[in-house]
Amino acid sequence: MYFFLSNLCLADIGFASTTVPKMLMNIPAHSRLISYVGCLIQTSFSILFACMESLLLAVMAYDRFLAICHPLYYPVIMNPRLCGFLVLVSFLLSLLDSQLHNLIVLQLTCFNDVEISNFFCDPSQLLNLACSDTSINNMVVYFIGAIFGFLPL
Repeated sequence: MYFFLSNLCLADIGFASTTVPKMLMNIPAHSRLISYVGCLIQTSFSILFACMESLLLAVMAYDRFLAICHPLYYPVIMNPRLCGFLVLVSFLLSLLDSQLHNLIVLQLTCFNDVEISNFFCDPSQLLNLACSDTSINNMVVYFIGAIFGFLPL
């Protein structure tokens, strides 16, 4: 349980550190601008840590289920190797999701010298700024959201 809890804490720290430094730099400068590349990097890390947090919570629920319902088999089933594997799978699935979102945004056109007037950037803002048709991109975003929304469930 503490192994998963420590990984969840690291994911929470990573999630907070994707937006807070940019916000702290922009408050004294009275600026809310972020570059396109900065937006893609921030979006990638934000989605990575958010999905990882969700998947780790699902893994922790499975861990507690085994500890309560099968207490005698718990040390055999949840060995350190399986725990490491579950954390690795949650990280890899989160990385896949964040890169899919970036690939969707990179397929769009009309992003020459675009600055977003907000310290936080998400894919929906970038889809609104696009000049090309975004209906397929919206469908992919909703499909990925449905998969990663129901996968932990």
